Amino acid sequence: MKKLILSAFMLVGLVFSTQAQDISKNALGLRLGDSDGFGGEVSYQRGLNSNNRLELDLGWRNSNNVDAIKIVGLYQWVWNIEGGFNWYAGIGGGIGTWSYDYKGSKDDGAILFAAGDIGIEYNFDFPLQLSLDMRPELYFDSDNYRDDSFGPDIALGIRYKFD
Repeated sequence: MKKLILSAFMLVGLVFSTQAQDISKNALGLRLGDSDGFGGEVSYQRGLNSNNRLELDLGWRNSNNVDAIKIVGLYQWVWNIEGGFNWYAGIGGGIGTWSYDYKGSKDDGAILFAAGDIGIEYNFDFPLQLSLDMRPELYFDSDNYRDDSFGPDIALGIRYKFD
C-alpha cells in the first residue's frame, strides 16, 4: 500500500513538473471562430513564467439575429508536447453586451460568463504562433440572450510573438 501511495505522489509530481517551454513574454493577434455565427477576437497573451500565462480577448460576434461584444480573461497552464507543439488548459470568465433583432422584435442586455479553455498550439522558429482551441462558456444573464446558457466557442488563433 505504501508503494502505491508513493507511486501516486511521484506520478502527480511528474505531471506538475513538466519541462520548461519557451513561452513568449507577449503575443498579439486574432482568434477567429464561434459556436453560433462568425466572430473574431483581438487576442493578447502575457507570459507569467515558463508554463503559465494570461490571455485577454476583446471579441465581437454576429449571427443572423444576435450581435454581441465581449471581454474575456483566462489564466492558462501550458505543457510542451514536442518541439514547437504545446497544449494548454485554462480557466477564466468575462462580461459582454448583446442585442437581438428579429422580424421587428428587438431586445438587448448584458452577460456575465465563466469559461474554460483547452487547446493546442504550434510556435514557429520565427515569431508566429498558430492555435486551435475550445472555450466552453457558461452564461449568467437574466435575459438569456442565447436559447441555452452554454456555448462551446471553438476558434483558430494566429498571433505575433514578441518580448
